Formats: sequence, structure tokens, C-alpha cells
Amino acid sequence: MKLYDWIVVGAGITGATLAYELAKTGFSVLLLEQDQTPQNATRYSYGGISYWSGTTPITQKLCQEAIARYQILAQELDADIQFRELDLLLTIAADSDPEVAAASYSHLSTPPQLLSIHEACELEPLLNKNAISGALTIKHGHIHPEKITQAYIQGFLRLGGEIQFSQVLEPTQIFTAEKSFRGVKTTTATFYSANIAICAGGMSRKLLKSAGIPIKVYFSHAEIIETPPVDLRLRTLVTPANLQRFQLEFKSTQVDKLWNQSCEPVPPILDVGAVQFLDGSLRLGQITRIITDPHAQINSEESEKWLRTSIMHILPDLAHLPGIWHHCLVAFTKDKLPLIGKIPEFEHIHIFSGFSSPFIFVPPLAQRFAKFISGQEDDIINQLVIRNS
Repeated sequence: MKLYDWIVVGAGITGATLAYELAKTGFSVLLLEQDQTPQNATRYSYGGISYWSGTTPITQKLCQEAIARYQILAQELDADIQFRELDLLLTIAADSDPEVAAASYSHLSTPPQLLSIHEACELEPLLNKNAISGALTIKHGHIHPEKITQAYIQGFLRLGGEIQFSQVLEPTQIFTAEKSFRGVKTTTATFYSANIAICAGGMSRKLLKSAGIPIKVYFSHAEIIETPPVDLRLRTLVTPANLQRFQLEFKSTQVDKLWNQSCEPVPPILDVGAVQFLDGSLRLGQITRIITDPHAQINSEESEKWLRTSIMHILPDLAHLPGIWHHCLVAFTKDKLPLIGKIPEFEHIHIFSGFSSPFIFVPPLAQRFAKFISGQEDDIINQLVIRNS
């Protein structure tokens, strides 16, 4: 029986990055992932890196570390992660006051610049000028989500890490002995380790609950349309200045007991946005639903119609492009800070999940966490771990 230092559950951007950093620190690591073809939130994300959006000393420091990390990451991982800067355009609805919208961003480390309707349409000619009262803009980091995840996984494997594609079983996927977690049972085998890190994104809550561990990490159902490469060119990354998703997430966590039953505690919202990758493909979205059943069935035809109708209003040239509707789970927490560290009262099991902005916070925090559990003190990890107790 092989015993690993760490088993990392989940190979999206969170699990892949953490597995790499643990292996780089010298630990023997097994990475478990159920899908050889990813269907997770990383796969369907925009890939934005909001390193301008720090609001506290902790988040500002992590943003600075992320900028530095991305400058060297492609070379370190020996891979093209398509890291670049592009203009982020935060659209302001026609019935909203642009000055009020701008003021709502004034607390950020680098507030975006307010643009008139004319200036916004010069920056992004595909915008419908009649749908906005203005926009905000700032330089925004961007990578290809799948390419960076695969780059981390390949770097992890070069360091001697191992990966197994196998689904973790329910409800006894984690064996306990006096609350001491030592193994993970999957559809193909049982694997053993000194420590386990749950990086399963939107499935983290259910995975831990099935083992008798209550945890306040939640999930939403996100829906987008993905197009094949097209000749049409979107110059910017477009998203609303008033992002309803965060308000929806907060409202859904006010009565935690609702998450112990199958329900939809709040109505869905749609934040109209779009991004184009270097190959010309686009991701258009996004609908966010709070349904407490991670396996809930969603009417894809109605969702796609809602998405396309809303996109037609803001970016009319994109509304009828050929594309496929996709759905995934997105993890979040009540205060938008991730859950990191050992779960209180349970030995050997850790959580590393609930990142509202994974591409900005995961790389620096994974690096810090790996050093922290190897014995190096870390002021930021200490603060995030304390809030879990």
C-alpha cells in the first residue's frame, strides 16, 4: 500500500495549482480528478485576473504577488498560458447614474476610469450605445483557463506527482477513525495519505457533508454559451459594472439551514458579459442560479434563449453566433474570502476552496499554503485559517 503525504481532490485551477506547489515543496502528492475531459468551473470561466481589485491589506498584497507570479509562470511551467493584458469594460445600464457606478469602485486599490457612452463605444465598437449610460475601464489580466490548469498539472507530473482519473464515491468516500482522515475511496481504488486537501469547487460542500463534516462553502450553477473561433473581433472583456452575482450569493447564505434541503432560495440573475480568446472563440454569459442540489437539471433551451436575448441588448453582433450552452458549479463563501486550512476538530483533512476570483488569489495562496504546512509561518494563511475555527 502506497502512502502519500497529500491527496488533493479536484484538478481544476485550485487543485492543480495546490498539487503543484505541494510537490514543489517536496511532498509526495496524488491528484484525484473524476473527469479526463474537464467539466468544471475552470473549464467554462472567463480567465480574468483582477489584480487591480484589492480592497484590504491582505487582498492588495495577494494581488501584487499574483502580478509578480504571472510574470514568470509561463517560463517556470514551460508552457504558453496566454497571459496578457486587455481592456476590461464595465458597462453601466442606461437607467443608471454613471457617477454612482464609478463611486462604487472608489474603495479598490486601483479604481477604474469612467467613460462616456462615446468613449466606451470607441473602446468597444460592438457595444450597443443605446443600452448604456457609460462604462468603466481598466487594464485587466487574462489567461486561458484550460491552458494554465494543464500547465500546472504537467509541471506537477514533472516533479514526480501522480494523477488518477476516478470519481470519489458517496457517501463513504473518506474513511474516518476517531475523526482521523487517512484515505479516499474512489470507483477504482482506495488511496491513502497523511493529509487530504479538498479542492473540489462546487462539489466541496457535498463531498464533506457525506463524510459528516459541515462546512460553510456554497455553490451556484453558472451557465454560459461557448462559440467556436469566429472572425468577429471583440476588443475588450465586457461585464456589468453592477455585478448581481455577488449580491445573489450573499442573499443565498443568510439562512444556512436551507442548504440542507433541495430548494432554490433566491431567483436566478443574468450578468451580461463576453470575452474572446486568442483563437477567436468566445464565452458569453452568464446566468447564475442558486439551487442547493448540485445535480439539479436545468432547462438549457430556456437558459440559452435568455442569454441570447440579453446579449442582443448589449452586444447585438454576438447574439446569434453559433455556440453551445454549458453549465457548471461555482464555489463561493459568504464573505468572498476562500476557506483555507485544516478543518477544526478533524485531523488530517484540509479545505482549499471557495475562491470568488481564483485566477488572482489561487497562485499566491497555494504557494503560501504549501510553505505554511511545511513549517514556515505565514501571516496571511494564519488569518484565513483562524476564520475557519
